[in-house]
Amino acid sequence: MKRHFLLTILAAFGFSGCTSSIGHLIEPKKPTQTTQPTQQIQTPKTQYDYEEPTPEKKEAYENTMRKIASGIQDDPNYKRLSLNTNEKKEWFKKLTYRLWDRQITRHQFIAEGLKRYPDHGYELNFIVRGFTFE
Repeated sequence: MKRHFLLTILAAFGFSGCTSSIGHLIEPKKPTQTTQPTQQIQTPKTQYDYEEPTPEKKEAYENTMRKIASGIQDDPNYKRLSLNTNEKKEWFKKLTYRLWDRQITRHQFIAEGLKRYPDHGYELNFIVRGFTFE
């Protein structure tokens, strides 16, 4: 049985191998002159990259945050983040919005959150779970 399975896998790899057209052998390639690079390297977004929400997006984001906040009250393990200054509140709002709007990934959200609140991994993961991504 294992031998039959192995032979099937090897045959599949044989059929999926790299093939090359012979067009490049018949006609020589013409050199292309470009001054722009053909690929742009995309850098990961940081806490300073932020796209302001439209009024519609802002309302949808706030509704989602209300749902997450209502779930916090039911979780005895959740320890509130210390957002006691306007600067911290603005940072948190921008960070959660960027996650909600998919400007950053879940991993980036948690990594940025842990920089400020290293003992709040549970809470950051709770917030991530509160967002539903389809």
